[in-house]
Amino acid sequence: MKRLKDKVIIVTGGSLGIGKSACQVMAREGAHIAITDILDDDGRKLMEEIVSDGNSAQFWHLDVSDEEEVKKVFSEVKEKYGKIDVLVNNAGISGMNKPTDQISLEDWQKVMDINVNGVFLCTKHVIPYMRANGSGSIINLSSIYGIIGAADIPAYHASKGAVRLMTKNDALIYAKENIRVNSVHPAFIWTPLVEAMARESEKGVEGFRSEIESLHPVGHVGEPEDVAWGIVYLASDEAKFLTGSELVIDGGYTCQ
Repeated sequence: MKRLKDKVIIVTGGSLGIGKSACQVMAREGAHIAITDILDDDGRKLMEEIVSDGNSAQFWHLDVSDEEEVKKVFSEVKEKYGKIDVLVNNAGISGMNKPTDQISLEDWQKVMDINVNGVFLCTKHVIPYMRANGSGSIINLSSIYGIIGAADIPAYHASKGAVRLMTKNDALIYAKENIRVNSVHPAFIWTPLVEAMARESEKGVEGFRSEIESLHPVGHVGEPEDVAWGIVYLASDEAKFLTGSELVIDGGYTCQ
């Protein structure tokens, strides 16, 4: 039996990386997937792939930092599918890898607009739909760097720490309405975002990958599907007693 049969799921930043893998896996598990992203070509290509496999998906352009756009897209998803069961707040950027004293306010704010305000706005505007259902699951993508530090990308760390605490607070606020809110904390996952960091590294892609693989006790970085299956669990009714929790998927990184 498909674990997410007939659930309507919005995934932000769904065109690439973890978001893409989550869309693919959840669609195979029977969900109707609303892929949202600013990467229109990649999003539409993914939609076509999912549909050609006999599963259900539709793409919407969405900038999560734009409140009016969030309201419009969520309304259209509800109109198309009749409900919204799950929100995966996945959209995010890494920001500038500079010491705090060298980051401009503009660069700092750009990360916060997407990584923090985007989670706030999408959560704000999905709650009424979940309330109408009498249930819901919100899954916020944080990071191991929402739990520990690493002396780099300060705005990213701050944003993911914010998402971790936003998750716990919203879990408490909405628990009595049967709306669950949990966070996912991956370590290094080989996504386009991490690969871009590798290309910018002085060590080169292979040197960068070798270095970050050594940080994980399992001996390698993760793949997007490693995180996607965790998202499936949190979206499913199997996780009905789980809220305010941190699902750490990190190859042992934070055990050290």
